[in-house]
Amino acid sequence: MFSWTLSLVIFIPLFFALYILFFAKEKNAKWYALGFSSSVFILSLRILRDFDIGTASLQMVEKYSWVQAFGINYFVGIDGISLWLVILTTFLTPITILGSWTAVKEKQKIFFASILAMETTLLGTFLAMDAVLFYVFFEAALIPMYFLIGLWGGPRKIYASIKFFIYTMFGSVFMLLAIITLMVMTTTLEGGAMSASILDFYKLDIPFVGNTLINSQTLLFFAFCLAFAIKCPMFPVHTWLPDAHTEAPTAGSVILAGVMLKMGTYGFLRLVLPLFPEATAYWAWLMMLLAVIGIIYGALVAMVQPDIKKLVAYSSVSHMGYVVLGLFALNHYGVTGGLYQMLNHGVSTGALFLLVGIIYERTHNREISKYGGLAKAAPWFTIIFMIITFSSIAVPMTNGFIGEFLILMGAFQANKVLAALAALGVVLGATYMLWMVKKVFFGTDGELVEKYRDKLEINKREVAVLAPLVVLVFWMGLLPGHFLKWSEKSINHLMNNKDNYYLTYENKTITQDKNQFAFVNKAEDQ
Repeated sequence: MFSWTLSLVIFIPLFFALYILFFAKEKNAKWYALGFSSSVFILSLRILRDFDIGTASLQMVEKYSWVQAFGINYFVGIDGISLWLVILTTFLTPITILGSWTAVKEKQKIFFASILAMETTLLGTFLAMDAVLFYVFFEAALIPMYFLIGLWGGPRKIYASIKFFIYTMFGSVFMLLAIITLMVMTTTLEGGAMSASILDFYKLDIPFVGNTLINSQTLLFFAFCLAFAIKCPMFPVHTWLPDAHTEAPTAGSVILAGVMLKMGTYGFLRLVLPLFPEATAYWAWLMMLLAVIGIIYGALVAMVQPDIKKLVAYSSVSHMGYVVLGLFALNHYGVTGGLYQMLNHGVSTGALFLLVGIIYERTHNREISKYGGLAKAAPWFTIIFMIITFSSIAVPMTNGFIGEFLILMGAFQANKVLAALAALGVVLGATYMLWMVKKVFFGTDGELVEKYRDKLEINKREVAVLAPLVVLVFWMGLLPGHFLKWSEKSINHLMNNKDNYYLTYENKTITQDKNQFAFVNKAEDQ
């Protein structure tokens, strides 16, 4: 049966965002947002129900003509690479909304509408199989995040939002030029028509010459890599992230760290690795080197941060470095670990930003030196914070351990020296996180703890926000097979077809007859 599930999941949040913006009352905006986002999460579970884990093919495909003259289509589909990123997005959105329940006092309609609009752009990016459609969603994500930071951010919110916008827009210009180049190249394929389909891009034989930058595949490789490296972000194009995180409201930080950064690493998996196999193999050492530098640099800078939120922000630079390291190890362990670590980072770092937001909402201060003795004043908050910290530093039995273990296994197969340096990042990560925990929770009672002692413990709503994330920390850590099996076929297909990467899918063509739609299935081997 023909399914519009993917389109519904993508666009219902945008429809609800417009409804909230134009029809909802200000006082009811958060209730609508929570209900609507929860319904989208429930709808997305239908994808899990219908997903076939026994194939690497694209599933639930929808394809309609858009700009026919240039071969641009509305073309969406899902496979094991994008599946969990979609579920992560729909899962985190209602949690983020509930976590912002009392934090936003003004312009609530615009705030919650922006979160739902952001959900649409993120889901569209993960599901688009047309390069122009991918680019549209990829760039559209900047708009609601720009407003979230610029309207509800901290004292330097304008600077942070503009810096975020310019950095990401700059990288995307090169990606757009690369997409146009690939579209022109598709005219050499059978049929001679221009196409923006990513599946048609996979068919291209793009020239590659080693030892030189002046060849088509290498130039296109770096054009895409720049856009995705900024979005991750990778060293040295990471500097927008700490400012954006520090100034963003809690909801902005959770979405940014939890999902938006994965747009970059997903781009590496979906486009860079299969499109440019020779260039990827040739330049993998450079990407792995930059990833390791980011791991160590992010950890060292996090160590000296006086602000809890900025410390967590720099930890993201370090953790995303692990993801890139795994992907460019170019083996099964590394890619599996990289994809799994995307999910782990979304859960653990998203939870850390929620926890920091909870304590900031009470004290309006994030300076580590002004806390101390928080464990006595807020024991339940402390327990949850410690669990998420253990996940962040990859303690066994937590989700973070599985991801980093697989990544380091893959990295050791690819480059033992870089893998050994990356392992140092595990030690450094434990150092700065446990140092912060010691100061904030077990140090001498600080002035903020003394002043707000009776207000620091979490309430029932906040327990409801954090409990699903704590459950996932242990579920993904103790039973990783429940998650990894869904992506196994797609990752195997990617790794086993590096030089000739094709996907298959069932193309659904719609014909109209007397105001009724008849769905005609055509099997097409891509």
